[in-house]
Amino acid sequence: MRLLIVDRDGVINQESPDYIKTPEEWHPLPGSLEALAMASQMGLRVFVVSNQSGVARGLIDIGQLQRIHSRLVSEVQRLGGRIEAILYCPHAPEDNCHCRKPQPGMLEAIAQRTGAPLHDAIFVGDRLSDLEAARAVGAHAVLVETGHGLDTLNKLPAHERLNVYPDLAAVVKRLK
Repeated sequence: MRLLIVDRDGVINQESPDYIKTPEEWHPLPGSLEALAMASQMGLRVFVVSNQSGVARGLIDIGQLQRIHSRLVSEVQRLGGRIEAILYCPHAPEDNCHCRKPQPGMLEAIAQRTGAPLHDAIFVGDRLSDLEAARAVGAHAVLVETGHGLDTLNKLPAHERLNVYPDLAAVVKRLK
């Protein structure tokens, strides 16, 4: 089965300048949960990856983060879909870990867990770090215009603007 790997903040849910710290502060973008459910129903193995440096900075603890992720998983299940796993990097940027995007650690962990080839995976993100992580493992990088996507798009050279979609729902519809 093919992998669909999706960044969380700015792709699935709204960004927050104050950091998302509780399930009540977590607000899905229109159509994103339905898109995840549809992707799962189409036979894609759905994974979510996210840099969560707020853990290292003391803004959120692992329990709070897990409650947010539980809400995401249950909302997608309610719509008839399945998220296989949510992987996150709890480190600060200055920790120079291998799991924080643009490093490919989370993607490599998915490959190890599933045995699926990453060169056939689709990685959907809204930041340059997402695109770089996808490229590092040979996955298909897709940029959405939600979140930081438009800013990212404006920074890309014209020849790199090939896989750009308005949002996650448009990406999944294209995969049908």
